[in-house]
Amino acid sequence: MTAETHTEGTDELLDVDADLGDEYLTFSLAHEEYGVDILRVREIRGWEAVTRVPNSPDYVKGVLNLRGAIVPVIDLRVRFNLPVEEYTSLTVVIVLAVEDKDDGREKTISVVVDEISDVVKAKLSDIQTTPKFGSALDTEYISGIADAGGKMLMLLDIDTMLRVSEMNQH
Repeated sequence: MTAETHTEGTDELLDVDADLGDEYLTFSLAHEEYGVDILRVREIRGWEAVTRVPNSPDYVKGVLNLRGAIVPVIDLRVRFNLPVEEYTSLTVVIVLAVEDKDDGREKTISVVVDEISDVVKAKLSDIQTTPKFGSALDTEYISGIADAGGKMLMLLDIDTMLRVSEMNQH
């Protein structure tokens, strides 16, 4: 009977955890807040020079060597058509695990952002779908919008945003 009570208590705890929602690493780009699923974040690094790759898309800054693995570095300001600014001491590189939609395998890609903000939890019930703006504004990279302490937080679909096959076409 004690084991059943313990099991029931565990089930209740799991239900409570499910209500808490997912955690997102938040960062800023051009004074707007964005978030990525914290479970996709592999590492956060300060900005350092990268090796430029000829004939790559303009948003690919180059590659870096991450413990023997060559990792593409994507500038999200350029990817989102935001004004380009000089990198500062707050500029960081977030190393992410993304799913290659073509072969289903996990790839490592990094993104340059203005600065890291925080880790926040967002309940599924607090995340709203991205409004459709027609062809004037492309929102395919945004999986939802959440309220993070009074600020609107755009949650990114990194698998769509960082399509490996798209980068390989250039």
